[in-house]
Amino acid sequence: MGRLLQLLILALIILICIYLLFVCQFNQCLLNVSPSNHLKYNHTGFTSHCSGITNRTFTPTNDSLISKEEWESLLTELQWSLPPVFLLSTDEATNPTKCSFSVVNPNSNHTVGGFIDVILIARDTKNRIKTYGGDFFQAKLFNSELKASTYGAVTDHFNGTYTARLALLWPGPAKVSIRLVHSSEAVQVLCRQREQDPDKVYFQGYFEEGGKQETAMCNAQRSPRLVGNNSQCCCEYREPVTGETWFCRRPSSLPCLALTYHSMGGYQAVLSKLETTLLKSSTNIIVPGDNSAIDVQQQDTEIRSQTKCRPGLHTSVPAGFYLLDHWTSLVCDSKYFPSAKLISGCLKDKQILMMGDSTLRQWFDYLEKTVPTLKRLNLHTSSKSGPFEAVDTQSNTRIIWRAHGIPIRTSKTPWADLHYIASEVEGLAGGAHSVVVFTIWAHFTTYPLAMYAHRLVIIRRAVASLLRRSPTTLVVIKSANTGYKDVYGSDWLSWQLDMALREIFRDLPVVLIDVWQMTSCHYSPDNIHPSSVVIQNEVDLFLSFVCPQ
Repeated sequence: MGRLLQLLILALIILICIYLLFVCQFNQCLLNVSPSNHLKYNHTGFTSHCSGITNRTFTPTNDSLISKEEWESLLTELQWSLPPVFLLSTDEATNPTKCSFSVVNPNSNHTVGGFIDVILIARDTKNRIKTYGGDFFQAKLFNSELKASTYGAVTDHFNGTYTARLALLWPGPAKVSIRLVHSSEAVQVLCRQREQDPDKVYFQGYFEEGGKQETAMCNAQRSPRLVGNNSQCCCEYREPVTGETWFCRRPSSLPCLALTYHSMGGYQAVLSKLETTLLKSSTNIIVPGDNSAIDVQQQDTEIRSQTKCRPGLHTSVPAGFYLLDHWTSLVCDSKYFPSAKLISGCLKDKQILMMGDSTLRQWFDYLEKTVPTLKRLNLHTSSKSGPFEAVDTQSNTRIIWRAHGIPIRTSKTPWADLHYIASEVEGLAGGAHSVVVFTIWAHFTTYPLAMYAHRLVIIRRAVASLLRRSPTTLVVIKSANTGYKDVYGSDWLSWQLDMALREIFRDLPVVLIDVWQMTSCHYSPDNIHPSSVVIQNEVDLFLSFVCPQ
């Protein structure tokens, strides 16, 4: 009898161990970092920010640009609560149609400049209140008739309840809108996919020499999927200024130096049926709740910021609001530039270097379209990746836009045209006439956080060096915007990168244009490329820093 009991206990322990191993593999968000990213694994209490569980960890090497203390601070800032157990059915996931929200004291006397509080309850498909947090909600206050809206931060209380505080910024009716962008269970999938499978998106390298042509798969990390069965497979390309690396499978007959063109390759995420359902079934859906309008009374206090628009200002929540489709900043005294004459006058004697993705290219396109005297030169470059250049000889203005370098999902483009941001910044003299604008996030959503952080600290070093040698140079960072909703580029992934960017550049005297709030609360359809109305407001805010007087 005693022997049988021992065997039963042993069997139970084995089953528990198997279960825990399975759960841990599902829950943990491992940081998959190679030494080439200046980060390496060790075994000393450095945890993944997604899992909250001590797992395989890493620390910066001696020549890294980010210290262990800064990395730990960044992980703490981005800590996200994930489900504590393995999901067996979508019925257990947060269902937005079963969630609800209510406004606290909706009938109280409300005036412009005040706040309202909202309580949100998350439930699963069986209408059970969730017992843990981690859902990714977005909240806003709006008035459709006035084309007015503002962003509100959502606070997770880690027990299935959430609260939001929304500022009352215009007189008249205002309604609350809350949507579930991703359930906590979907976030869990996104987090794990980001850290464990950096090859979800792959690229093509085109090798040409002596009339021969070959194509090979390329990517930013020397991963098992890229390497395959051949450990000597890869050509490694190291940028001489930044030290950044890029890898391509070695062509069969051409040398590595024959790499001539780059393009997007394809998508190859591996998802289970359950994971696919979690990412599609309950994504970006409005939550039912208190639909009554809040009556907001006018008051005499000025809510507009009187602070001059200048580098180094803290971005508040909310950072501003729309009224009649015009964005008013609460960070500084923003201006409107409704005419080509005003824009041209602001840009007089300026040399503007824009580096980023297609969401920043929209700024270049808007300025070119709005200012008739600003003429684009035909540089015979890629229509997607540039570089582009426009000049206005009347106002002595020069604007350049170029892609931020690899990785970038684009059509076939010359390899030599894809310059890293840090490399470009290191080559600038700067000065009072010089404006540097960059954004970098949309093409990094499929990679581990550590790889993105490493790219940012290289750019930070270059920007800090520029501002030391030329402190009158204006450096502007365009934040991420909303729009992505899948495993290759979800809003949650974008938001995580955006928070990392803000944290890493926090102590530098630069400008942050918070377009996350501007896109999150606007009524236009969700799109990675914001509508023309939003772009105009983004550019107006940018010009407010170029010409603060």
